[in-house]
Amino acid sequence: MRKGTFKRKTKETDISVDLNLDGTGKAEINTPIGFLNHMLELFSFFSKIDLKLMASGDVLVDFHHTVEDIGISIGEAVSTALSDRAGIHRFGHAVTPMDEALSQVVIDVSGRPFLVYRSVPLPEKIGEMDSELFEVFFHAFAFRAKLTLHINMIYGDNGHHIIESCFKGLGRAMRQAVKVTEKDIPSTKGVI
Repeated sequence: MRKGTFKRKTKETDISVDLNLDGTGKAEINTPIGFLNHMLELFSFFSKIDLKLMASGDVLVDFHHTVEDIGISIGEAVSTALSDRAGIHRFGHAVTPMDEALSQVVIDVSGRPFLVYRSVPLPEKIGEMDSELFEVFFHAFAFRAKLTLHINMIYGDNGHHIIESCFKGLGRAMRQAVKVTEKDIPSTKGVI
């Protein structure tokens, strides 16, 4: 079993993550941000990554520190679980509809962190969460998991549906990318 844990405690947040890349999609998410809880449950379900996340933060200031540190913490746990990345498929992609919304998510577990985030116009808030914080989450996750992540919101009218298609797509793409399909490290360099 490829498991990863990470704990992050700062003056602004207190976060712990336990995950299993070879799970069944069981999620136990407890953060003070209801909409983010829902999105992370979707990510867990569609990736089949078991994810236990407990987070508290200075949400009376705003959600920024908590959202970013959750992305950092999940990314670090994924990186730990992947270890040297030997045997993984490495690449994953998903084009995911959610009613009128459509998004594309592409991943390369390359060891080279990068985020391309192409957004359509979103409402200022989705639930209680500022829409600009989704890019903050994806950036923190990609850089700490050491993967290249492209998120392309193709179209949509409802902000909830658009972001939900992105998180479902992230889960589906991760499931492909971290699946063990080989014996060797999937790189001509011999290392990721």
